[in-house]
Amino acid sequence: MNNSNCQPCALKFYCTAGNGMEYFLLQEVKTKLAAQDVDHIPGKVFFTTTFGVEHVRELKSAERLFLLLKRYVPLSPRTAMTAPEIHSRLMGDGSDWTRAVLSWKQLQRELTRSDQTASMVLAGRKRKRKEEEEGAVEGSPPDKPNVTPKRALVGESQEIGLRKDHLSSTEDCESGNCVGGDTAEVDDIDCDRDGGLQSDAGGRFSHQAPPVSFRVSCRCSGALSRRFTPQDVSRILGTAASRQLGWRVDLRRPDLEVNVYISDDHCVLGIPLLSLPLANRSYMKITGLRSTVAWAMASLSDVKPGSRVLDPMCGVGTILLEAAHEYQDAFFMGMDIDESQLFKACQNVEFAKLRDQMQLLQASCKDIPLPSSSVDAIVCDVPFGKKFGSKTDMVASLPVIVNEMERVLRVGGTLVLLLSPQLSCLLKKIITLQPVPSHTQEEDPGLGGGMDLFQSLQPQSYHRVSLGAIDAIIHKPL
Repeated sequence: MNNSNCQPCALKFYCTAGNGMEYFLLQEVKTKLAAQDVDHIPGKVFFTTTFGVEHVRELKSAERLFLLLKRYVPLSPRTAMTAPEIHSRLMGDGSDWTRAVLSWKQLQRELTRSDQTASMVLAGRKRKRKEEEEGAVEGSPPDKPNVTPKRALVGESQEIGLRKDHLSSTEDCESGNCVGGDTAEVDDIDCDRDGGLQSDAGGRFSHQAPPVSFRVSCRCSGALSRRFTPQDVSRILGTAASRQLGWRVDLRRPDLEVNVYISDDHCVLGIPLLSLPLANRSYMKITGLRSTVAWAMASLSDVKPGSRVLDPMCGVGTILLEAAHEYQDAFFMGMDIDESQLFKACQNVEFAKLRDQMQLLQASCKDIPLPSSSVDAIVCDVPFGKKFGSKTDMVASLPVIVNEMERVLRVGGTLVLLLSPQLSCLLKKIITLQPVPSHTQEEDPGLGGGMDLFQSLQPQSYHRVSLGAIDAIIHKPL
């Protein structure tokens, strides 16, 4: 979005974030987007940036991306108790809504161009791979993945399809919080047809362009929700936009959606820019740990060019893949005792085309087959048996596992662990204990036998994050 002098125009966005992820998203928008006016409330981060939407959509710690329509002072429960008052406060003369939809249309054009470019690059890669496969028919077979378990694990390689994710969301409509109205189907957004959209001084669209089709989705809490349901508020605003701006209601396939969030403390209106969450990774074939949390752990690992990064309980490799995409000049190694999990990790590595950057090995985290002080960072989601279950008693095994991690970690290296609240309390307790010399320490399997426990580790930071039904703690000892 450029002005007459071709200078980038600053736009206001906000992203939703999982519980505890606001800290990481704040840091990411400042670092990657040079964001200004950065602010947050629980579950949302607001920012202004001149970066193009093709860069904004690459945020890794966010859930969903919105163009900020308006952020209001909270509605007073004493005054906002009638439909006209809600209309007047949230809609006004419609000028904010008109400006927002013009910005949204331009962003859709930018997203379309970005996807077209990605499609051409992908087509070129497909042609190149086809030529390589045809050339290898009479020669030696293609290279296998860089995997060295007890038995070779070979995953299928698949191309990443073009993401058509810049259409409006359906999540809130399915929950019944959308405004009622016309249900005629609308074709996918044709950005070119809207290039001549104009608005008059009163905010009403001229008849030179087709009217915008839309729906309103609302979430209410607090005092207002005791008087109006989310459907009531959606209906009030939807009716106002139809009459005042000439927009057309379409619940099934609208051009755009207006999301409204109202509580006693906040009032936020925004337009979703993508139908799919940012947390959906196009390079991930098999999902494990939530991608945003995996990225957050990788961001704490202080990876530098040439770093060697280890995940000794890698599972399907989610953390390693997030780290490898973020730090492309480092080398990554994943280990797991479970061959089936390692096979899935191999498929993910192949799918993401990262086999030159990553090696997988079947091994136990209690006996890591690496020399002492040989890795620069260890990042690990320690299983705690809530989602997938675990045959290992992690309370008894944690000291042994962390002590082995400390052995292979170089002096000054970084250790990042994801632990259950129970294991977190255990690790904090052990780290704060004074180390006991091994020749006098009594044998205690629960504390790692006759080892010096965590002599070089000191508490540094803790981040409580949500994994959905349960919470976990990201530990970063020093």
